[in-house]
This record gives sequence, structure tokens and C-alpha cells, in this order.
Amino acid sequence: MDDLVAQLQAAFVSFLIFLVVLFVFSIVVGWKIFEKAGRPGWEVLIPIYSTYVFLVNILKMSPAWFWLQFIPIVNFFVAVILVFMMPFKLAEKFGKGGGFAVGLLFLGIIFYPILAFGSAQYVGHPQSKRQDDENW
Repeated sequence: MDDLVAQLQAAFVSFLIFLVVLFVFSIVVGWKIFEKAGRPGWEVLIPIYSTYVFLVNILKMSPAWFWLQFIPIVNFFVAVILVFMMPFKLAEKFGKGGGFAVGLLFLGIIFYPILAFGSAQYVGHPQSKRQDDENW
């Protein structure tokens, strides 16, 4: 019985260490994305403020999306919409396409670090088709 308790404690401690590493990694990735978007990285550390900055200043969405999250019942529907809308807006703001946005949505643990540490630059607006044609 003592052996089982020791194994469970070890598993729990290992899981906690994993969660802490994942949390620190997500802060580093968020910090880098904020800096690429021209915002100070420390803003990612302040919970409600960072959400406002992300939605309004980085994604250029209406502040109404932020404030609607504080209305009971409405916040559920807003959250569902934002979960699907934010990756596409973020990909657009970094000049990436829909495929990359789908990657952000479903494989965020891989695609957010690619966005943060890769060569993508914040453009703040989607690339037009004309700019793409001129590059050929």
C-alpha cells in the first residue's frame, strides 16, 4: 500500500512539474508574440489586461468582444466564437494564411511557438493579392 501511495505521489509531482514547465513556456511564447506585435512583453503577465491588449491592440478587434466576456450567459457564446475567430485573426495579422490558422486552432502547442520564434512579422493587416503578385 505504501508503494502505491509513493507511486501516486511521484506521478502527481511529475504532473505538476510538467504543468509548470508548460505554463512558463506559454508565457515565453506569448511574450515573444506580444513583442513581435510591437507591445511590451510584460503585458502578457497581467491576466485581464493581456486579454484586452491581445483582442483590441494586436488583433484589432472591437473592444465590445472583450467587454461581452463579462456578461453572464453571453460570455459562453462569445468565448466559443472567439476560440474559432482568434487564430484566424492572429494568422492574418502575421501575414499567414488559413492553413496556418487551422494549425493555430488545432495544434497550438506547435504553431504558436512557430509564430513566436519563426520569421513571421506582424503586419497588422492581411497581405493583398496584388502584393503577392508583385513578389512573383
